[in-house]
Amino acid sequence: MAKKELGLDSMGIQKTMRLKDYLGDGIGQLPLNVMSCLVGQLTYFYTEKVGLAAGAVATMLLIAKIADAFSDLIMGKIMDKVNSPKGKCRPWFLWMAAPTVAIIVLIFTVPHASSGLQMAYVLITNILISAVIYTAIAIPYGSIMAVRTESMEERGKMGIARTVFGYLIGMVIAVLLIPITNMLGPNGVADQAAWIKVGVVFAILSGASLLVLYRTSKENSEIQKLQNTEKQDSFFEELKLLFKNKYWVIMLIANLFVNISYGLSSSGGTYYAKYILGNDNIVALLGAIGLIPTFLGFILVGPMTKKFGMAKTCMIGTILGAVACVVRVFTPYSFYSCVIGGAFQTFATMPIMCVSGALVNNCVEYNEWKFGKRLLGMSNSASSFGAKVGSGIGGSLIGWLLAAAGYVAGAAAQPASINTAIFSFAIYIPLALFVILAILFSKYDLEGIYPKIMEELRVRRAEKENA
Repeated sequence: MAKKELGLDSMGIQKTMRLKDYLGDGIGQLPLNVMSCLVGQLTYFYTEKVGLAAGAVATMLLIAKIADAFSDLIMGKIMDKVNSPKGKCRPWFLWMAAPTVAIIVLIFTVPHASSGLQMAYVLITNILISAVIYTAIAIPYGSIMAVRTESMEERGKMGIARTVFGYLIGMVIAVLLIPITNMLGPNGVADQAAWIKVGVVFAILSGASLLVLYRTSKENSEIQKLQNTEKQDSFFEELKLLFKNKYWVIMLIANLFVNISYGLSSSGGTYYAKYILGNDNIVALLGAIGLIPTFLGFILVGPMTKKFGMAKTCMIGTILGAVACVVRVFTPYSFYSCVIGGAFQTFATMPIMCVSGALVNNCVEYNEWKFGKRLLGMSNSASSFGAKVGSGIGGSLIGWLLAAAGYVAGAAAQPASINTAIFSFAIYIPLALFVILAILFSKYDLEGIYPKIMEELRVRRAEKENA
């Protein structure tokens, strides 16, 4: 039986995605989140299960993080130069499947050797997993959205599907990793061997997911041909062009600021619960309640983007987040204000989490229309660089603010200025970030002119083909 025609989206762009395509694309988020979530657990693993010094481990992980941020820029340029018959993006999923399986196991197989050799092993494996293998998957995976479909509507749905898959595997690791490793260890206590066993399972799952992604992903043949003939300029020349694309600049800054917000929220809750609400056990309750706006976000973002568009949906979310922060400014010691306001702050970031990739890739057609160059890899890699810098700043801000306020780790009593520091990273800075993000997304009017851009590009491409 012939498949039903997909038809056009609300902007008159041809649709190309079916349910199996969304599922196949979404599963590609699994190996990325497996690697990032496991890397997040490595400090605990290295110190508690391998016996390495915490300070030395922190230094090695910081070096790997710096290498990771800059490798994005290199990877984007490398990807743009690839002229494989399978496309610029898709081949990387096959090429990286085996290395992904290997590196997920290797990060846990720290040898029993001198501390110097162990630290060298930690540094090398962390650079490989974050700066090489993760990046070699993430940049093509982010970029393929722009060559899989030209429909903004379908790109938005792809972003939601990816977020759902990524969140589910992240939640599994956050909730079950420690109990499962303990269950596999002797006498109910995890050892290094238990972590290696779990690593093998996650490695196989990740490798299989990449093979599924490779099998189900496609690249539009016309766009692929167009990109293969695109003239390659120097890295700095292409970066200069990107900074002339106001929509890409908006997304660069937005990704920077929203990841600062993520960094603050992921690390600051325990301090707020302990020193402001008086009980650090409340963190578990706040985390459980935080699942409600997360799942509501998954349900509502799709209908909201269909009605308002992706950028306006993000703007609505950030306005809600700003209002929640304003309420918390006047009720900072209220448990209910913390719970309800925190839930709204979580919901506020869901649209950005779901559609930021689509908003970045929409800039690719604008590049082609404005400059005659799509700059696919560079558009995604430079924006990803901003996101990683923002994440690092967000995590560091907490430590800097606490240090400035005179925080003393382990002290029975902290100075009164600690409350101000906690309010700063939990309420005041997020409020400022939400306001800035709302302004940024209000300026992202690319969706309004996208049909015109695509119509002009069709004419140009046809003329070029017939020339």
